[in-house]
Amino acid sequence: METFLFITTAIVAVGAALAMVLSSNAVHSALFLILNFCSVAILYFLLRAPFLGAVQVTVYAGAIMVLFLFVIMLLGAENAELGEEKIGWQKPAGLVLGVALLAEIGYVAYRGTTLIDAPVADATNIGAPTTISAKLFSTYLLPFEVISILLLIAVVGTVVLTRRRVVAREESQS
Repeated sequence: METFLFITTAIVAVGAALAMVLSSNAVHSALFLILNFCSVAILYFLLRAPFLGAVQVTVYAGAIMVLFLFVIMLLGAENAELGEEKIGWQKPAGLVLGVALLAEIGYVAYRGTTLIDAPVADATNIGAPTTISAKLFSTYLLPFEVISILLLIAVVGTVVLTRRRVVAREESQS
């Protein structure tokens, strides 16, 4: 039964990720992303990491997606029409990066990988809050702080873009 649930959840997660990427509507993409986050949370629960599953639902499917939907609605991205491309180098750069990624995947599949001898964590304690917090605030403190600064920059950028739009709208009405 657990294998069936894992396979079903994995198929839903991959399908939601594909639908998110292929959807032309920004709101639909965000909703597919929520479905993907919830599927990943179920996978965490199946791996017997209930804290990570709860954090996945609370933080990602809850708080982050509310922020994404707020920004989408605030900026009116759901009503944006697809016009001509303003930056012409995006498609060639995406193609080159996609080919590079496929080459890397092919290289790793052909040559294999060798794992270095790293200390192995206790499998029964890997998803515990104390283990996660000890790693997060010691080993991974710098990336944690960098991500918090990036999120702050994103929020400030959203406010600045919205303020410019409101000021431009007020000037055009008067």
